[in-house]
Amino acid sequence: MNHCSYYQANVKRSECWFLAAIFRSYEHLAFDRTLDLSTSLFEFFVPESMEKEFLKIMSYFQEKGIVRDLKKLPNRLLDPAEKV
Repeated sequence: MNHCSYYQANVKRSECWFLAAIFRSYEHLAFDRTLDLSTSLFEFFVPESMEKEFLKIMSYFQEKGIVRDLKKLPNRLLDPAEKV
């Protein structure tokens, strides 16, 4: 069974709406949501087939100072000990 890759990143607070709009304009690129409002920490679930495109877009956002601390982590939804 294939699962999405999982990323977390901090997003510049004033640009959160912009980043979310960009991801919603791409079909099946990534599912994003805010994980922590106080730190503007976002999580992204990325299909394996879209990971290369996702990383290109995130690299651009990092260059522009919109995204920082992008990290690929184990998918938290695949950990049975984690409660969602």
